Amino acid sequence: MTATGGGLHTLGVTDVSLLLPSRGETAPHAFCRVDKNLNTGMFGPAMYLCYKRAVAKANALVYEAGLISRYPEEDLESFPLPESVPVFCLPMGGTIESWPINTKYQLPVFSTFVLTSASGDKVYGAAIQFYEAFPRAVLSEAQCLALGLLSVVDRRPITNRSLHVKKSVCVLSHWPFFSVFQKFLTFIYRYSISGPHVLPLEKHISSFMHNVPFPSPQRPRILVQLSPYDNLLLCQPVSTPLPLSGASFLKLLQNLGPENACILLLAALTEHKLLLHSLRPDVLTSVSEALVSMTFPLRWPCPYIPLCPLQMADVLLAPMPFIVGVHSSYFDQHDPPPDVVCVDLDTNTIFQTEDKKPLSWRSFPRKPGKILFNSLTNLHKTLEQICTPGQEEATLEFLLTDYDQIYRRQKQLELEIQEAFLHFMSAVLRGYRSFLLPITQAPSDSTYDCSSLFNLQGFLKSRDRTQQKFYIQLTRTQMFTHFIEECSFVSDGHVCLEFFDECVQKVSVDVERPEEVRLIDLDESHGGEHTVFIMPPEEPQQADGSECPALYSYETFPVLRTELFDRPQDQLRIPANRSAPSSPAPRRTKQEIKVAQKRAQKYSTVPDMWSKCLLGHCYGLWFLYLPTFVRAEGAKVRALHTAYDVLKHMENCKVVLPDEVCYRILMQLCGQYGQPVLAVRVLLEMKKAGVTPNTITWAYYNKAVLESKWPSTNQGGRLRWAKLRNVLLAVAQFRQPIKRQQKSNSLGSEAGQQDVIRKCWALLLVENMDNAPVQPETFTRSPCRSGASRGPSGGRARNLDENSNNVASPTRGGLAGKLQQLLTPTRHRSSVRRAASVDDRRGGGGAMSSYFCNLFRLLVAMTTDPALPSSLLRCHGARLLQVQMSSCSLCRTCNSLVYDEDIMAGWTSDDSNLNSSCPFCSASFVPFLSAEVRDPGPLKEEAAPPGGSEDSPQHCNGGSSASQPPQVTVAYLSPLVLRKELESLLENEGDGVLGQAQLLESHSILFWNLLWYFQRLGLPSHLLQLVRASAWVAPLARTLSLSDSAVVRVRLLWDTLSPDIEHWPPLYILWRIHSGASMRSYSWRRHNHPFSLSFLEEVLRWVGMNEVHKAVTLFLDTVSKHPSPRGLQRSVYREMLFLTLAAMGKDHVAAFDKKYKVAFNRLTGTLGRQELNRRRAQPPSAKAVDCRRSFQPTLEC
Repeated sequence: MTATGGGLHTLGVTDVSLLLPSRGETAPHAFCRVDKNLNTGMFGPAMYLCYKRAVAKANALVYEAGLISRYPEEDLESFPLPESVPVFCLPMGGTIESWPINTKYQLPVFSTFVLTSASGDKVYGAAIQFYEAFPRAVLSEAQCLALGLLSVVDRRPITNRSLHVKKSVCVLSHWPFFSVFQKFLTFIYRYSISGPHVLPLEKHISSFMHNVPFPSPQRPRILVQLSPYDNLLLCQPVSTPLPLSGASFLKLLQNLGPENACILLLAALTEHKLLLHSLRPDVLTSVSEALVSMTFPLRWPCPYIPLCPLQMADVLLAPMPFIVGVHSSYFDQHDPPPDVVCVDLDTNTIFQTEDKKPLSWRSFPRKPGKILFNSLTNLHKTLEQICTPGQEEATLEFLLTDYDQIYRRQKQLELEIQEAFLHFMSAVLRGYRSFLLPITQAPSDSTYDCSSLFNLQGFLKSRDRTQQKFYIQLTRTQMFTHFIEECSFVSDGHVCLEFFDECVQKVSVDVERPEEVRLIDLDESHGGEHTVFIMPPEEPQQADGSECPALYSYETFPVLRTELFDRPQDQLRIPANRSAPSSPAPRRTKQEIKVAQKRAQKYSTVPDMWSKCLLGHCYGLWFLYLPTFVRAEGAKVRALHTAYDVLKHMENCKVVLPDEVCYRILMQLCGQYGQPVLAVRVLLEMKKAGVTPNTITWAYYNKAVLESKWPSTNQGGRLRWAKLRNVLLAVAQFRQPIKRQQKSNSLGSEAGQQDVIRKCWALLLVENMDNAPVQPETFTRSPCRSGASRGPSGGRARNLDENSNNVASPTRGGLAGKLQQLLTPTRHRSSVRRAASVDDRRGGGGAMSSYFCNLFRLLVAMTTDPALPSSLLRCHGARLLQVQMSSCSLCRTCNSLVYDEDIMAGWTSDDSNLNSSCPFCSASFVPFLSAEVRDPGPLKEEAAPPGGSEDSPQHCNGGSSASQPPQVTVAYLSPLVLRKELESLLENEGDGVLGQAQLLESHSILFWNLLWYFQRLGLPSHLLQLVRASAWVAPLARTLSLSDSAVVRVRLLWDTLSPDIEHWPPLYILWRIHSGASMRSYSWRRHNHPFSLSFLEEVLRWVGMNEVHKAVTLFLDTVSKHPSPRGLQRSVYREMLFLTLAAMGKDHVAAFDKKYKVAFNRLTGTLGRQELNRRRAQPPSAKAVDCRRSFQPTLEC
């Protein structure tokens, strides 16, 4: 057959041998043994037949492959062309062969290879090899003799032979789309040998390179029509946290089986020299990639060449471990090295050296090894049933109808095989993270050693004694050492390692039921059915509309011509996954986001945990803002210690953090600003909170403590002199006020005392400004005397005294006693409220104690830091702007006002859902956050009408302003949604955008939500400075002639900023009107409401006497007797709560909630729960009450 050319380049038996096992004979390398005894008699030894398969070859000249042409002609900055590509396209070399003249052309051979750069980045190559005719004239006489083209005796030409040369066409990519590249390469090869064509070959290449988009979740399937008869389907890669590779676990299990696959895993984990060979080059690459992938998270650090060229075969003699794949024809001329484990993928045979003990999968730890072997055995049986060769994929009908039915199951089986290996590695390395050693002191030369980073002896002692041999071999490998270093320091694989830690945790929890543990979850967002069609390049037409002639035909594959390529203006590129500038740590990984979503979904069903979940995300928002805050602060170290105090406060409040980003960001900033000791304290605080650092956090911690300069521990003379200097300076600072007092004696005089007190109160009021600024003449009056003054003269006093009524005995304590005082309006009630509000915020024992405590602090500051009081005095001289914010929103379905805690309780765990649910009608609605800027200004004292009608505008919640204040309304986002949007902003624009004045205009929703949450939790920020500098308040600034030193203060209000004046005023507004309090101007219409002063006093009396059910009954009866055409927007609970808050203060909110709940349960027996719900008299849900309790302090009313 070879003489006639029929068997050239075909697989056949080239050698036969007999084997006698009784004499210790084994099959030679690359030989296949027929498992049938040739000696069927009763006597004599067993005899077996061995044969060798190889490809029949012709006379050939072998040369080193070179580059003929390429596209693009110049290297891209992000993707240069590797110099070794030609030798990988033709691994056995470029050949010129002499064939019999009637030999048929061999079909193109498809091969794949992987190139790894020094940084570890992989380049995937797909190539086809084919033969073309070669001219005889360019050969020398010696070359013709070698090829059999000349007679050896008389040098006569032999005419019955033809010359052919082997060539290759290759596609390089960072993505292993091997099957897609194979179809494209086959198409352009067929295009080159057919013709003529209207379009040149370059048009199709440029169309594939530039016009085919990368698959994405929005377009997961790309159907490319190459020609009327050729197409290919490009699908989005499976999104998993595992490293990207060109592995095919299906081919691994198909060609090796369960037992040999386990043996190969053992050989890789113990770093043996592995040589894989096959007659199929594409199988070599797929199996080699699967071999290095199944050791995840351990990465192969030694030489790795899946398809080794002939000229690089010297690597087989290297004195180090390697994984190399070669074509089986290599063994026609060479023998394998004696210390190499050879794996024949064509015969499913593993050849091991005789002088060593054969590898066996039973060397694995008993339980994980048995689970792995059983899982692979079951999967191998399933694989044999569903994988049938020869499936045709060329038709469009097959691509769109049978793709999901056939290949989706294969994809699922691929992941199940990979998951079996991942489960084994998770069980083997279970608990390794608890043996990582933190760096808690200044680094030395031995700090970077594996023994300093990992407690190896403790790890070995934690394993069973029968497994010691395997673990000792594993821990001595370079892979394990490199793995510990990756876990300890910042690396590119931290995302994958964090995913592996989660797998270890799952295996540790469910170790008794391993078959039920799912380690790899497919991203369902990538399972869309949307398909994008890409049409082939259009054929040009002549001026008269007729078709252009077919001018392009090729005798051989052409050298590409640059002028024939199309160069579109907008090339479709893959968006790069880049970190935000200067913020590598804040970004959560996909795995962390997925875990946070699952945790939020779990906590959303538990009332007392949902509020803590929201609170944890709020703190996460502030820590995402922390780099911007520290950068804007002058004292960087003080800002870092402030963040550390926030962490301690979170631990004291038992905040449930969704991830470790808070700790990670602070650790990163400690390294950035040279504070390694603080980074150690953050780690200790993290462990105190019961949080085990994952790989990412651990790496940033080690980076902070290793790259920062540690403080010197040498207690030398310089440090002691510095301490003495500080003590002397402190004593001098304390003595300066005493000397000034002795000289002038002005401080001891009455005028001096009044002046000091006036200045100190001014400073206190700037810092603790409440409803409105206090007039200077009131500074000298004690808050207690102010609040205790009775019976002032004047018309206003007489007007208010007419509305006063004694409802309880003055000697009665508790709520009733306080109610007696509050029901007696006085002239200086505003001063009392201001003092009480300061006292409430400070948590002191009274207004007088709070006053002297703050005064003492200011006096100490004046004696120790002269610059501090001067700066505060400058602030006191500046104008004050007040930003009032409210999250109260209207449900359009039932026309009810929904308040902050109810909105929080109605949010879902979906971080893309902006809706909340109404507590009254259960309808979904988007809540809004309202904000307005006002000038508090001096308040006008106006007389209030005593009745239930409002002829003149009344005031509430702040000062009055002549012009309409700037107001904005944005969507009120849950912390989960806001965090997702903030992370997206930081990733796209960097954290510098949070310090720019344009943030308020360009990202107003994010800005106002961040300001709201930061103010709710009392977290420091520089967002208020952006308000002052923004164009939003520019009109008000021009009206009031504000300077750049204007102070901005925020008030968070419970009720709405824009009430509907067509409805009855709420009870607390009426109470404040009757009490003579100055409030924001509202143009209330005249309403004949039944809520007189006596009604309000009666309600408060029942509340003060713990008879809330009677107050509710009185309110419901009063409303039913005087029906309103517009109805009430606030529920009964809100009316009662706000009235109690306005009359008795914030201290009684929690007590009122308990009393109202008892009253509601009592009224359900008489009125019925449904009737009470219909009249909106139900109390807030337990989830809402817990949200209010977690987000302390209570909002103002």
